[in-house]
Formats: sequence, C-alpha cells, structure tokens
Amino acid sequence: MHRVGSAGNTAGSSRPRKEKRFTYVLNDADNKKHCAGINCLSYLNASTSGTSDYLFTGSRDGTLKRWEPKNGVASFSATFESHVDWVNDAIIVGQNLVSCSSDTTLKVWNCLSDGACTRTLRQHSDYVICLAASEKNSNIVASGGLGGEVFIWDLDSSLAPVAKSVDAKEDEAPNGNSGPALTTLCNVNSSSNLASTNGQSHGYSPITAKGHKDSVYALAMSDTGNTLVSGGTEKVVRVWDPRTGSKKMKLRGHTDNIRALLLDPTGRYCLSGSSDSMIRLWDLGQQRCIHSYAVHTDSVWALASTPSFSHVYSGGRDQSVYLTDLSNRESVLLCTNEHPILQLSLQDDMIWVATTDSSVNGWKAEAHEPLKLFQKGSSFLAGNLSFSRARASLEGSAPVPIHKEPSSIIPGVPAITQHEILNNRRHVLTKDTAGSVKLWEITRGAVIEDFGKVSFEDKKKELFEMVSIPAWFTMDARLGCLSVHLDTPQCFSAEIYAVDLNVAGAQEDLKINLAQETLRGLLIHWSKKKQRSGSHGLSNGDTSTGKDVSLKNLPHPRSEVDDGAENHASQMLPSFEFSTVSPPSIITEGSSGGPWRKRITDLDGTESDIPWWIVDCVEHNRFPKENTKCGFYLHPAEGSPAPNITQGKLSAPRILRIHKVANYVVEKLDRPLDGNADSTFGMGLTSGQSQFSALDSSSRLGLKPWQKLKPSVLAPEMSLATVRAYVWKKPEDLILNYKVVQSR
Repeated sequence: MHRVGSAGNTAGSSRPRKEKRFTYVLNDADNKKHCAGINCLSYLNASTSGTSDYLFTGSRDGTLKRWEPKNGVASFSATFESHVDWVNDAIIVGQNLVSCSSDTTLKVWNCLSDGACTRTLRQHSDYVICLAASEKNSNIVASGGLGGEVFIWDLDSSLAPVAKSVDAKEDEAPNGNSGPALTTLCNVNSSSNLASTNGQSHGYSPITAKGHKDSVYALAMSDTGNTLVSGGTEKVVRVWDPRTGSKKMKLRGHTDNIRALLLDPTGRYCLSGSSDSMIRLWDLGQQRCIHSYAVHTDSVWALASTPSFSHVYSGGRDQSVYLTDLSNRESVLLCTNEHPILQLSLQDDMIWVATTDSSVNGWKAEAHEPLKLFQKGSSFLAGNLSFSRARASLEGSAPVPIHKEPSSIIPGVPAITQHEILNNRRHVLTKDTAGSVKLWEITRGAVIEDFGKVSFEDKKKELFEMVSIPAWFTMDARLGCLSVHLDTPQCFSAEIYAVDLNVAGAQEDLKINLAQETLRGLLIHWSKKKQRSGSHGLSNGDTSTGKDVSLKNLPHPRSEVDDGAENHASQMLPSFEFSTVSPPSIITEGSSGGPWRKRITDLDGTESDIPWWIVDCVEHNRFPKENTKCGFYLHPAEGSPAPNITQGKLSAPRILRIHKVANYVVEKLDRPLDGNADSTFGMGLTSGQSQFSALDSSSRLGLKPWQKLKPSVLAPEMSLATVRAYVWKKPEDLILNYKVVQSR
C-alpha cells in the first residue's frame, strides 16, 4: 500500500502546529463526478432499498457517490461527504452504507439519505483499508487496516443518535480493548435514530481479532457471520470466529501480499487473490488449498464471484478482467481496461469495474449464465504456477478480450497530478491526467483560464512574475483536487493593496489580508445562517451580499509606520467570492480531536467546533499580526551631493512600492531634517527598523528618481519585498541609495 500524508497532516509546514489546521478543498465545476481513482464499489438492489437499484462508489477524492443504473445509464443521485482522506472500502449493511478511509475512521450513512453521516467509529491507529459484512446478520461489520488491527463491530451497539450532521461531537470508542461477544443490543427506528437497551452505546468497544503483525489488506465474512477471513502482507490467510475474535486457523501458500478475499455463502470455501499473481481456492474444512489458478500476469487485486460461487471474476494490476470456472479451470478474458483494477462489483448481468481512474466502466458479465461468455471467446486453461501465464504472455499467446467497449460508463473528471504555486500567492497552475493545464485563483476557488494541452513548464515560465509575497498557505493534490491548508499565525502574513485586486474606488494605501478575506469568503454562508438562527453574527454587522462592492465609503487608512491601516471591507470582495454551484469543502478538526469535512454551502451555522482562531478572524476581525514589515537603510549614492536624510534603519510594510520611497526622499530633501532618529516621517516611514529601495516621480523641486541603482534598475511598482528577494539577494540588511538628478 502506497503511504502518503493525509489532507490534514503537517506536510509543507515550516513550524510545528499548535492550533487546529483549517483546510479547504477546491471542487471541480462538475461536482457530480469523482476527480480521483475509485477504490471501492458497493451495490444495493431494489429488493433491499425498496425503491431502485443503487451503485455506490468510493474515491480517492474522499467522497462517496450514489448512482442509479437504469437501461445501461447510471445517473447521479447523491454525494456522501465527511471523510477527510481517501475512501478505501464501502459495504452495504442492511439499510446502512459503511465506509472506511485513510483518515483512520469508519463512517456510517443511511443509504437512502441525502448524504449525511450518522456516525463515525474511531478505533484504528492507521489507515483503514478493508471491510467485510455478514449477509444475513445485518449489524456485524469487520474492519482491517495498515496497523495490523482487525475489529469486529456490532453496529446496533455502536451507533448513537447524532444531534447534528457534522460528526464532531461523536464519542470515540475506547482504544485497545476487546469487547464482549456480539449481541443485538438496540434497534433502528423509523426515524433512523437508535435506542440502546443497555445505555452502553457511548462507551462501546468492538471485538479485537488479535494476531496480525503487519498490514491487513483484505477481509471477507460468511453470510451467517460465523466465519471471518483476513489477509495482508504476512502472505497467509487467517481464519477467525467473528463472534469472539478467536483464531481458527492459518492457511499458507501465497508468496506475496494477499489483496482480495471471498467466502462462499456456506463459509466453507475461500478464494484469495495475491500480488504473486495467483488465485487460490481453499477448503476451510480440510484447512488446505485445493486449487490454484494462474490467470493473471501481475498482482490480483479484485475478486467477485457468481451467485452460485461456481465462477470467479478477477482483476488487478494487469488491467484485465478474467472469468474463471473454478471446477474445470477454464478461463476467458472478459475485457481490458486502461488502468489497474482496484475492485469489482456484480449487478445482475453487469460487472462494474473500479480502477485508478476517476471513471467507472460497466461490462456485460452474464453472471447467471457464465457459459455464454465461454462460447463467445477463446478460452484457455489456467495453469498451476504463476510463471505459466507470464510465459504464455511473453510468447505472444495472450487471449483476445470478449468485449472491446464497456456497456456503460460513469464518467469522472481528470485528477490533478501536478501543481505550482505562482509568486503572487493567489494563482496556482495545475496539470491533470488528461494533460490539460489550468490557472486557478485559490482565493475564490475558480479556474480563471484553461490553457488546454500545453507544456506545463513553458506555461509556468510564461506566467512568472517578479513579485514576492509570503507563503501564507501550503497545498497538496492527493485527493485529485487542490487542498489549501491554513495554519495560524503564518497564514496571516500576506497582504496586498486593494488596488491590485482591481477593487472599485479603493484607496491607494488600503491593504487586504489575503487569509482573512479568504476565510470570510469561505464562511459567509455559515455567518449568515448563524445570524438567522439567533446566534452571534459578525461583530461588525457584516451582511455580505456576495455582489461586487465599491470601497469608496470605507474608512481611510491610518498614517502610521505600516503605510495603511488594517482596514477590511464590510462586504465580500469579488476576488474572494466562492462559487455556490461547485462550492469548496472545508476540513477541520472536531472538538473531540477527529477531523470532519463539509461543503461551505451545507454549513448550517450550528457548527460550534470551527477553530477559535477562525471564528475570531471572521466574526471579530481579530487575527495574529505577523511581521509584515521590511527593514532597510536609505543612503545617498556614492559621489552624490545629496544629503543624508535619515539616521539609522527604517521600516515599512514589505508591500510598499518603490515610488513611495522615492516620494519620501523627495519630500525629505525639500525640507530640513530634524535629526531625530525616532521621529515619524511622511509617507508612513519610521526610523529604527527594516529595509527599502529606489525612487520615482518628479517633485516640486524638479527632482526625479535615479533609477539606475547600479547594477539594477528598480521599477516604480516593485515592492520592498520584491527588491530584497530578486535584486538585493543577500541576507544582510537592504541598502537603498538615492541620487538627485536635475530635471531637463
């Protein structure tokens, strides 16, 4: 299993985090589709749902989606969103959908709901990879993961009513304890609330099946719930009694990781698929392997059997789906895909194939009459040893697939595979699996330009700007989309002049804090709903309209050393308006330590566990004042007759323009210097800190700036930070020289 950091980790942060991280995920314009590989599939038939057939897909984008397949077309039905990392497996348990994730949790959902999570189960110490359930005992679920842990859950005992849709106040199951034998302790009523008969739902602990020393990749449970099998990196199949967690036996034979397991309805026969490319059939009564099938040329990652358990469909890294007769070893190549196959799901005579791509393909499977497929294609006899198929493939005798094209396709959108944060710290260049290069504005979560299939590196060079803005966020694309991480206090270090955002009527010196305005844009819906519910609204009386606004009536900036007040618009600025059609999702840690995820338009104003520093910023305009100053020395150029107009080091906002420094010099040269190093000068400069450079417009004395500050020419619109980063390029304090040039 490829290990990577989750969306909520500290990767990319230069300082240890003390406060809870806040992340927002930018969703694609078509949010009805997955944007990353599909890890799992689960099918709910109409007889169980009471309405229609449904297919559930779980993705590496962290969401599950419900589809309604009809007449070869699967229409979107709902999105289930709460996991904060990859969804690795999902199963149907009665009327519930249970999912597991790399965020170390299991989540329970009502299959027919609009996507609200009813419960989160926390017990695993590492990624949860696989699930198994009993067909006839609809409250028993087993889970396994990279921590080598296998837990058996009684859902009726573990579930408790949830007061709100965000699962932040859910009780955690105590860690490390084995629970009692499973019994049904409570029942689900018509409103989906749960009533415990013994009051132990808040302190529930699942049964622990102890024995694995390393990662568990696959689980399967018999229909009666009396037998559980597991497999992983130890290359053995372990058999358990799920009612007590006790070991029954251990089956050896595979030479590599076990990645897929199936049990027949009786629980006597077990099928296993392995990274050694072999499929093995085990007789648990005899405790031995009775058949092995060399069908694939690479790792076997997915298995699905016909209802009678007479034939098995298999798929894996070789991107092929085979159908094998378990009795006579005859195999046929059903289809080939463009990506490695992660999971298979049978729906009547259709087999759905999940791959590392964001789309799902459906192929005609003839599950009830598999002999029809053998009559259509050229079959071969599965060998006993893995090298037999590999050798046959090398000799050019690879079989021809029965189906060339899928019968049905659930399309996804290309996943982002490459990204680059541009120097202005507002734009991000991305490249996806389709080769398209796009430019995003992350302060409003929108694609502002689609360049098509062009060179990513060439476009990155073309968009280069000589500008220096602090790194106020970190980013990753492990969910197939952009996740932007904000940590306090460093996220509040970046400021920009309002005029640079093309804000109508903005005063020249009005500064905007990028993190504060971004947070206000993300939580505007939360703020409005909180006000309507009677809670405290924004302390400044914000009634954001989401429309273009003018800053003509905003307060004037203070004339202080920072060259502009910490003024903030009382209405939403266009550059920070997030879409309500494809709104971003936020991820943050709940009050009990567990992270949660929710779309900004689904926030209802009752979420009390949004980090305090976020609430302080959005509601009260309070946030840590990171050092936004730049220190410098201002000296006359060598050989210049101009006097020295300052004493000591000066400081000013690092976004201050060079032409402001030039105007300051002109103003000082036009009047006597008072000689006080601590005095406050015009243009918001004070002596005694930071760094600057160069000159601009002509003055009333007929002076103009000397812009050839050998060896560099400083443009009037350059900021102090830009000069320091791209011109000065030294760790020492910045020194700026000025020279008086007579006007012609």
